[in-house]
Amino acid sequence: MTHRSRLAGFIIDCKRGSLESSADFWSQALGMEVQDYDEDGLGLYAPLSDGPGGLHIEVQKVSHPSRVHLDIETDDIEAEVARLEKLGAKRIEFVRERWWVMEAPSGHRFCVVPMAKKSSRAKPNAWK
Repeated sequence: MTHRSRLAGFIIDCKRGSLESSADFWSQALGMEVQDYDEDGLGLYAPLSDGPGGLHIEVQKVSHPSRVHLDIETDDIEAEVARLEKLGAKRIEFVRERWWVMEAPSGHRFCVVPMAKKSSRAKPNAWK
């Protein structure tokens, strides 16, 4: 069965400071408006306006060290995770029953998330 995936965007993980102050800094640094200072009401996510090519840029409050990670979006989470495991990635955590945190062989963390319904992002890759 064929599934599709593509780069969705970048998540700026922030351990220090408040979500609002972190979102304000990155908003001003990148020249992008904060769309919501508390998406989902959990005090964890602050999306910015779309980045170049429609990429999703978001500030996230975390308990682990601050870093930037990327998201890969797909129309079939399990198929994409299996494809990435064959390349050497490993599953770390299934979050909110919606997406997988994974780790590349290089040690970099990334997420596999559901594909956005409406997006101006590049055409996704098709995988068998």
